[in-house]
Amino acid sequence: MWAIELKGVSKKYRRHTERPLATTLKSYFLYDLWNQRDESKNVIWALRDIDFKVEKGTTLGIIGRNGSGKSTLLKLISRILKPDAGTVTVNGKVAALIELGAGFHPELTGRENVIINGIILGLTKSEINAKLNEIVDFAGLREYVDDPVRTYSSGMYMRLGFSVAVHVDPEILLIDEVLAVGDAAFTQKCMERMDFFKKADKTIILVSHALETVKNWCEEAVWLDAGHVKMMGKSPDVVEAYTKATL
Repeated sequence: MWAIELKGVSKKYRRHTERPLATTLKSYFLYDLWNQRDESKNVIWALRDIDFKVEKGTTLGIIGRNGSGKSTLLKLISRILKPDAGTVTVNGKVAALIELGAGFHPELTGRENVIINGIILGLTKSEINAKLNEIVDFAGLREYVDDPVRTYSSGMYMRLGFSVAVHVDPEILLIDEVLAVGDAAFTQKCMERMDFFKKADKTIILVSHALETVKNWCEEAVWLDAGHVKMMGKSPDVVEAYTKATL
């Protein structure tokens, strides 16, 4: 059974350019009207014609240079973004750890943000309250849970976000490079929890520049290059091909 399927998926962004204020009819025709006719120059395609499937229970690594479309791909799968073309089909409850502090309100406390994020991810308030102590203890933030999260370090953000994501019992877990900001002990703790998820037949997608982690921990990998799938297959083969191409 497929957990995730992408068919002909493309995503574009509009380039933000400085534009002078039109103060006369002449400047409007020379700049504003002319540029409206050539909007293609202001568009960047982050992903083009992406096609692949992820079988349920697979651990998939996504690799590629910065700007190749990795984070955009995760945001499409998590439905943070919508594709401009193609379809993204996801079968299962998704939890995503894509950006530090995403979904956290800086003026609310860690406790309040856990409750809000849990509700967003589909839990009831009673379910969140039952898991609250476990979430806080896993993150190691009991001393700071009632402080506003604007006072948290990037590592504390990551620990709390990861803890919420893995305790809502998702069927699909999406993780971006955010684990890189954690200390070694917590990163090991995260890997142990993800090993538990693998054994429970969860689907995990990991975006990472840590090629050895992808090679040794993921069964399959996708290599993105300039918004296109350059290669997909067994992770050791994909990592080897990517390494040779980038030397």
